Amino acid sequence: MGTSPFPKMVMVRGPRCCRHCGIEIIRREGYLYRPMALRLFNTLSRSVQEFVPLDPAGRHVGLYCCGPTVYDFAHIGNFRTFVFADLVRRYLQFKGFTVRHVMNITDVEDRIIHRVGETKMPLREYTAQYEAAFFEDFQALGCLRPHETPHATEHIADIISLIKKLTARGLAYRASDGSVYFSIEKYQAGGARYGQLVNLNFEQMRPGQRVASDNYAKEAVADFALWKARADVDGAVFWPSPWGEGRPGWHIECSAMSMKMLGGSFDLHLGGEDLIFPHHEDEIAQSEGAGAQEAGRPFVKYWMHAAHLLAEGKKMSKSLGNFFTLRDLLRQGFTGREMRYAVLSAHYRESFNFTLDGLRGARMALARLDECLAKLRDAAGGSTAPAEDGLVAQFSAALDEDFNISGAWGAVFDWVRENNRLLQLGQADPARAAAALAAWEKIDSVLALGRLEESAVPAELLALLEERQAARKARDFKRADAIRDELKAKGWGIEDTSKGARLKRL
Repeated sequence: MGTSPFPKMVMVRGPRCCRHCGIEIIRREGYLYRPMALRLFNTLSRSVQEFVPLDPAGRHVGLYCCGPTVYDFAHIGNFRTFVFADLVRRYLQFKGFTVRHVMNITDVEDRIIHRVGETKMPLREYTAQYEAAFFEDFQALGCLRPHETPHATEHIADIISLIKKLTARGLAYRASDGSVYFSIEKYQAGGARYGQLVNLNFEQMRPGQRVASDNYAKEAVADFALWKARADVDGAVFWPSPWGEGRPGWHIECSAMSMKMLGGSFDLHLGGEDLIFPHHEDEIAQSEGAGAQEAGRPFVKYWMHAAHLLAEGKKMSKSLGNFFTLRDLLRQGFTGREMRYAVLSAHYRESFNFTLDGLRGARMALARLDECLAKLRDAAGGSTAPAEDGLVAQFSAALDEDFNISGAWGAVFDWVRENNRLLQLGQADPARAAAALAAWEKIDSVLALGRLEESAVPAELLALLEERQAARKARDFKRADAIRDELKAKGWGIEDTSKGARLKRL
């Protein structure tokens, strides 16, 4: 049959497949092609695997991502994980899956209680301000709101119920201070394995210790708190329980809420790589220890973790002056759109070095893309057409390989280069331009960069542009040139199009 001109596609013979089989067959230039399956790196298996949902029909996907701990403003390292989770959700939807996206809100935890004690504010009032700020930033980054955002404080009954199951199965015990701990020794004695996500050397680590802290040393294998007895430092943050007044441990919160929303087993659990151990390892132990899964099914089938984000080559620290929140960057004149592009420029499993120069580079790349799209819109002149195949096929082929975003961007900018060539040669007729735009709209449902609208240009700069146009019309070229230079100094250039002059970022 020859060689396929479309990358990462499987050639098949036969008639177009029916829509009920769940496999789309595409006919192109006399060939039939089946898109390759999505493959992703599963931390649980430590290998790249084909993604096959638990749903027998293969269409519904349960996705859980560990959400923010609302004790302060989230920093850009946190948002790398959330933008990655948004990419995964959007791409699954792009491929035709129906996704149920759950992200918890941790609104009770050691650091929160410490801040509540310092500020003397009620717990809900304190956390609400940072939760609101988080979702403002979340929206500025173009992220889709999760379908469910359960709060730990609203699921105390579910948490207590889960701890009761663990106690009844002999995997949890009450300590002398009234706190309840998960016993790793008893969990493993029953044939289970502690250390599914990471390889743990129990001889070299410190087994058998007990920790009440939500976070503990990575080199410790320790019984962890499920329920913490009320202490003086907790103030008014406590709830009644069968073991006395207290509050939940951090790890049990995610298990209780994820299984409440998605069932005892679900498809995808996402988070930053710093959560692999102990948080996610403890989630597996207590969730599977409670026996909430059907026989032969795990708590979670696929675990995906985003790598650390460095700032100016180092771990973010306020003392080093390289600690950034999104609102810090917005105050410096950057946009959420530019930040989204920047954090989506590197593969999720690669450590990402964030720099202000890199963010300026993101601005330039977006300007190049926006300029091409604007010219295509002019060329299309309102025409519509089915999406061209090439860009969509190459973009999909890249993301199908463990979300190879570099390959996806390579396809996008090859497409930009080719369309600029056609536009320059006058070969982008309305139908071709419309087909190119339709292809971009398809893949932008995943990238979510949106369109640079005129409203994104500050009003005072638009006023200067109008003044320049008036000066040119009055043949006052000295004033027109002065305005052009003023706009350039502010980082904006003027582009003359068939529909008049417009501003573009330099």
